[in-house]
Amino acid sequence: MSRAAKILAFAGSARTGSFNKKLAAIAADGAREAGAEVTLIDLRDYEMPLYDGDLEESDGLPENALKLRGVFAQHDGLLIATPEYNSSISPLLKNTIDWVSRPFGDDAALKYFAGKTAGLVATAPGALGGLRGLVHVRQILGNIQVTVIPNQVAVSSARTAFKEDGSLADEAQQKAVKAIGAALAKVTAKIVA
Repeated sequence: MSRAAKILAFAGSARTGSFNKKLAAIAADGAREAGAEVTLIDLRDYEMPLYDGDLEESDGLPENALKLRGVFAQHDGLLIATPEYNSSISPLLKNTIDWVSRPFGDDAALKYFAGKTAGLVATAPGALGGLRGLVHVRQILGNIQVTVIPNQVAVSSARTAFKEDGSLADEAQQKAVKAIGAALAKVTAKIVA
């Protein structure tokens, strides 16, 4: 008997009231509705210094990097909602990837990424909704052996896109974001079956 896919969902933003945290929650609902077990985390709970090889050499991995590696190890797929910073990946998301992907002890480099699946969504205040940043996130994940599903959603005009309850005002966008979570759940379930 096959097991449910285990999906780790998070936003590449630590800001209180982050639009991408809201988007991650919507996509996570879609994955749950498609039968996945979903863990939604806040990267703010895993504060880490900027990646620094000297720091790594002298102190090893930060405690929160080790904790995150443990969380990543328990999941088959990643559902990522990311803001766009200057047309690229957010520093928080890049730093998370950098620390979690490091070789350490008996763990090879990329152990916590290689073979996983990922689904991507984004929102930003501009007209493209974070689309340019998704290009870089997709490229980075592909380079570290993550299979990224082809469909993605970028929600523009983030400041006015959400209702007070955290859902999207545009019903078609709400369905599209949930569909990313559902698609990731279905693809991941086939891989882990």
